[in-house]
Amino acid sequence: MSRPTPGTLYLVPAPLDFGCDSQVPLQDALPAHTLQTAARLTHWVCENAKSTRAYLKRVDALHPLSLPLQQQQIAELPREVHKKGDHGSKGSAPFDARPLLAAALAGHDMGLVSEAGMPAVADPGSSVVRAAHDLGVPVVPLVGPVSLLLALAASGLNGQNFAFVGYLPQDVQERNQRIKELEALAAKTGQTQLFIETPYRNAALWQALVQTLQPATRLALASGLTLPEARIRSQLVRQWREQTALPDNRTPMVFALGR
Repeated sequence: MSRPTPGTLYLVPAPLDFGCDSQVPLQDALPAHTLQTAARLTHWVCENAKSTRAYLKRVDALHPLSLPLQQQQIAELPREVHKKGDHGSKGSAPFDARPLLAAALAGHDMGLVSEAGMPAVADPGSSVVRAAHDLGVPVVPLVGPVSLLLALAASGLNGQNFAFVGYLPQDVQERNQRIKELEALAAKTGQTQLFIETPYRNAALWQALVQTLQPATRLALASGLTLPEARIRSQLVRQWREQTALPDNRTPMVFALGR
């Protein structure tokens, strides 16, 4: 008996308002084709099942789901993938996501979704995409907001040569050393350095950047992207030092530095 033709793994972007005080209308942040595709899918791999159900409820208000929310098949990525990453760390093996794609091998289209933005970019999920390729499951990324690229485009920094470096160390000395390393790399190569932080540490990271970076380095902050209260500002560190208002501790933020 021949195997069924595998389904397709769709990378489904989510709006960038997760954890924010307000929500943007889905149709303002995501194209109709992305929402229509999400509405017809019934099998999901996600970062968090609760937030995925909340997202699908918003989709359903615009495009009725092909199955009721209670009948959607939603599987979460293991907690260790959130903490250690999809590719393993410190000698641990990369996460094997192939069992999560059993429905795709049985012929069902599936969706991969994270809590905000594009899955597998600054979020878990690359192991699922890698497994799909290994299993011969087609992968289709759908169009939607990517906070890193929106912040980069709005920063005035080098968009031809850039790197996303994830989170900076929490230890004060290690963090300051890392900031100096990134600044030196940006000054030498012209490469823009992008990074993020857990929102409640936004103010602490901003203060460390302003205190550690050279006055002539350009620093950009972008928060609340795609929301009405979005704030995007890019200026030299010596100008930031004249500011007294700290970033809020609730809104996801992208930081970028360069020359």
